[in-house]
Amino acid sequence: MKVRPDYQLRRNSFGRLELTDADGESHDGVVPVRAFPITAPDDGLALVDPYGHELAWIDRLDSLPDDLRQLLEDELAGREFMPVIERIVGVGSFATPSTWEVDTDRGPTSFVLKGEEDIRRLASPALLIADSHGIQFLIRDRNALDQNSRRILDRFL
Repeated sequence: MKVRPDYQLRRNSFGRLELTDADGESHDGVVPVRAFPITAPDDGLALVDPYGHELAWIDRLDSLPDDLRQLLEDELAGREFMPVIERIVGVGSFATPSTWEVDTDRGPTSFVLKGEEDIRRLASPALLIADSHGIQFLIRDRNALDQNSRRILDRFL
């Protein structure tokens, strides 16, 4: 079912999302879930209840009114944490586990790569790197990285 004009979405007094459907039924603890969070983050968004049942579907996030879109983007930002690697500064060693020093869209950081299997190829040329704590780092386009970053990355691929 699509989000219809007679649906209302708001934050309740506890700060959780609450969806009121066309029948006036209120659903507390609604969670937005992207269908394709990496390849098409603005296309396909489900609003699900705490049990995972889909309550509404949104084809495109940018088709919503500004206030509703901002509410959903704020909720998604609080749930999704995936820094984008912009540059690989260096690695502790080319054997795993190794400590990586990187610059991300959220600032410089370091993480431990346990093994080469923690670097996953996505739709080319994107990569997803999981650190030893399970945090996912995204490289949107490995070809767009500087030469030194590509050289380091190639040693692990």
